[in-house]
Amino acid sequence: MSIMEQLKNGLIVSCQAEGDSPFNTTEGVSNFAETAKMGGAIAIRSQGVEKTAAIIKRVDLPVVGLVKSSFDDGYVRITGSFKDVEALVEIGTHIIAIDGTFREREGMSGPEFIKEVKQRYNCIVMADIATVEEGEACEAAGADCLSTTLSGYTPNTKDKPKDGPDFEFLEQMVASSKVPVFAEGRVNTPADAARMIELGAWAVVVGSAITRPHLITEWYVEKIKEVTKTYIG
Repeated sequence: MSIMEQLKNGLIVSCQAEGDSPFNTTEGVSNFAETAKMGGAIAIRSQGVEKTAAIIKRVDLPVVGLVKSSFDDGYVRITGSFKDVEALVEIGTHIIAIDGTFREREGMSGPEFIKEVKQRYNCIVMADIATVEEGEACEAAGADCLSTTLSGYTPNTKDKPKDGPDFEFLEQMVASSKVPVFAEGRVNTPADAARMIELGAWAVVVGSAITRPHLITEWYVEKIKEVTKTYIG
């Protein structure tokens, strides 16, 4: 069975930690990955070469690896250099997530970069995209699958609602694509995940709602504050 078939209709848990989070260590994210496997996750998504390597060694599941950096405008960039790709290939990353937006890196747009990656390396590429046009271009460039990861996190999609998944984008991408489309981005409830599968997602990627305890705590605190303000006036 191919890796793609293994992932169909499953949950991929994004085990990432940043900043001063106490989980922002190789051991911390590896613990998250092992716990995710215990809960039934069928794959892990991981950021950073060292942490991805640790998870690959620790957990017997396919791993989607990436390296985060930033474009000049401060917006996130996913695996934006050949050096990043080479490092992920060397540690045996099963699937490499690459920024598939039209923004320039290494003198190329995302689709152009992915085309070059597929020619240079023997690797499976997941294109992280924000628009249907980007998805179609990445598919034509040879991306093995697509992910809705960047909807709402690029300059031209920054005004999209941030309070839940982009269901419409997923539907559009599934309708136009012949390769698997993964749902990712603000999937904060089990109901959201189930809805994504109903809409045709190949699999669902969840991060913050599972592996960011401080954010989950903030969600609860804010809701309690809202109610408190209502009652107190």
